[in-house]
Amino acid sequence: MIKLFALLLTIFLSTGCTALLKKTDSPKDNTSKHQALQQANILNNQGVDAYKKGDYKKAIAYYHQSIAIKEKILGSDDLNTATSYNNLGLIYKKMKEYPKALAFLSKALEVRKRFLGQNSSKTAESYNNIGTLYASMGETQKAINLTEKTINIKQEIRKKENLDIAISYTNLAVLEALQGDNNKAIELHKKALKINKENFGEEHDLTQNNYKNIAQLYFATQQYQKAKEYAKHIRQEEGIALEDIDVIEDYPVQH
Repeated sequence: MIKLFALLLTIFLSTGCTALLKKTDSPKDNTSKHQALQQANILNNQGVDAYKKGDYKKAIAYYHQSIAIKEKILGSDDLNTATSYNNLGLIYKKMKEYPKALAFLSKALEVRKRFLGQNSSKTAESYNNIGTLYASMGETQKAINLTEKTINIKQEIRKKENLDIAISYTNLAVLEALQGDNNKAIELHKKALKINKENFGEEHDLTQNNYKNIAQLYFATQQYQKAKEYAKHIRQEEGIALEDIDVIEDYPVQH
């Protein structure tokens, strides 16, 4: 009986301790963490100010203090911490302490790739920073490779932004048509068409949809020749039957 009681007591104590270990942070702990992170950001900004004034040693000291706080609270695998890694790396680069610069810039790159992906402006920034560092170190081929990566990412970002703009043009065109302004809708569809055609080519569904919308709007405004011109680009299976439309020429009215 005593042995059973002892066993139950052991189980109770172990489960109780586990529950205590799993206890979430108290509001007081969260407040202190928030204040600490605010202090880390202040230190980071003081580092930026010192860098701008050319006081690199003081800037490095500020960044190291900021990083120490961020690593303790957020960990090393965090975008906020990565910003300080990046900044510290740039100062070490300025001071020609290249191995240290490469170490911190590479840390920032890895975190940004993990959380933001390859085609992010921040990832591109990191590739660019490491590329210019390699250029300063005389490692030209490495610098070229990273600069090419930077350019490719920026091109992908610009392509995505353009495609988003094309979608907005199309949406606005639909709204203008609903308001009865077909001519404005046509011009907006043409802008979307230009972007989609450049990025996807003639046969893509988005491009085809633009041709179709423009042809239909020209037809609705009785601009039949222009309607036929855009309808010619539509794939046969979804083409608009405008081939048999008689184009009415404008003649003087006889009285």
